[in-house]
Amino acid sequence: MLRKLLIAFGIFEIANPQPVIDACERIGLENPEDARLRPRALWGARLEGALFVWVLARRESGATIANRLLALAGIALVLVPQPIVEVSQQLVYENVDELETKPWVDPAARLLGALYLTVAALSTIGSDESNEDATVN
Repeated sequence: MLRKLLIAFGIFEIANPQPVIDACERIGLENPEDARLRPRALWGARLEGALFVWVLARRESGATIANRLLALAGIALVLVPQPIVEVSQQLVYENVDELETKPWVDPAARLLGALYLTVAALSTIGSDESNEDATVN
């Protein structure tokens, strides 16, 4: 069920990334109304959604390059979120110096890292159908 929910989220993020970015801005910025996105920011969000769908919808289990990259990003976010947040802001916003982050940005980034690790873990256990068959037999 979690796999299907995360695939649905990934499809939503591919189709309509702006609400996802808006939510992240409300969570992480004191002044989200001042944020000026770079043109490629929407494509970055779409790429994240596509990566979720790709690693979760594959029928084969096992680690792929995409899965490993997602897991590495998750580990980095969980262990050292601040440098990742800073690099992400530089890539996403034109006016990083004008933005004020909220105090819980690092914990929120750690949660995002945990989400990435969850997606990576779910992708290694195969599809929902194969798991259900294995438990029935």
